[in-house]
Amino acid sequence: MNRKSIIYPFLLFLVLISTTMNAQTKTENNSGLDARQENLAAISALTATGNTTELKTILNDGLDSGLTINEIKEALVQLYAYCGFPRSLNALGIFKSVVEERAAKGIKDTEGKTIVVENPTKDRYEQGRKVLEDISKTPQPKPAPGFGKFAPRIDAFLKEHLFADIFVSDVLSYQQRELVTISALAAVPGVEVQLKSHLGIGKNTGITDAQLKALCSIIEKHAGRTQANILRRNVGETELPLTAPDMMVRVSEIEILPEFLEEYKAILQEESSASVAVEPGVIAIYPMFQKENPTQVRIVEIYADKKAYEAHLQTPHFKKYKETTLKMVKSLKLVDMDALDTVTMPQVFKKIK
Repeated sequence: MNRKSIIYPFLLFLVLISTTMNAQTKTENNSGLDARQENLAAISALTATGNTTELKTILNDGLDSGLTINEIKEALVQLYAYCGFPRSLNALGIFKSVVEERAAKGIKDTEGKTIVVENPTKDRYEQGRKVLEDISKTPQPKPAPGFGKFAPRIDAFLKEHLFADIFVSDVLSYQQRELVTISALAAVPGVEVQLKSHLGIGKNTGITDAQLKALCSIIEKHAGRTQANILRRNVGETELPLTAPDMMVRVSEIEILPEFLEEYKAILQEESSASVAVEPGVIAIYPMFQKENPTQVRIVEIYADKKAYEAHLQTPHFKKYKETTLKMVKSLKLVDMDALDTVTMPQVFKKIK
């Protein structure tokens, strides 16, 4: 066998390997979020909105997807800077119970990198300033203009604590930390200015347009279409209509047997609260009763679409309501309605504070 017959196939093999690796890298860079990123985003959004009902499930999903215990801890600690200590502490409490329950079942979750609490750096302000300058690709004067001059302490906390003490920890990468931040800001109203800023920072850390597009769906699922549309608007995606063509509006006219009235009201309240809290497609379930005749109950029900209504019928809380109240209902009439003004519908109940 001559030398050329050995070298040429070998070179061809190297070219094929290189091409395959480049194609894989390109695919990965242009793809959406992987399972770990999806769960990290969902955990952040649910923590920011205070939705502890769904959070426990997603925390389990996060660990199942490969997130380490310390990665999730770090995300929840970081979130105190964006949604406050109470929601951060509530989420950490739930996560503690999740970890303990899984350990009791024999599930061995990965602890992950060690969390270092102390930051030995002498000039933490300068450390944080450099981190922010690095990830924002923007010069960071000292003090920060505007709010930094007006309230120097908040500028110090921002640099010394958030971008030094928290961001310097390598338990999460800068990209992961920005995914946490963007997800939290996208989930809560009134912070679009900060969201825009962190979208730019996130891209600097390597978050792609495709990943931000995928994040829109996660925000819609866990924080609603209104919030998802704010994110869509800021990442160049088309906003989706707030009401679907097959949105369902229904009034349930129910007469309850007097001897079961108080028991029925308690069961109905539990079911309606659970439906609105955990079902994204349930826009409203609003029970009422006539003042002069309290056994006459009326329920305004609004579902995002027919699919959401059908999913509602299969939920454990609705099945429990139906089974336990069957003997209490004297009569039932379901009246399907059409909305006269779908544009104003998103404002329904918003004025109640």
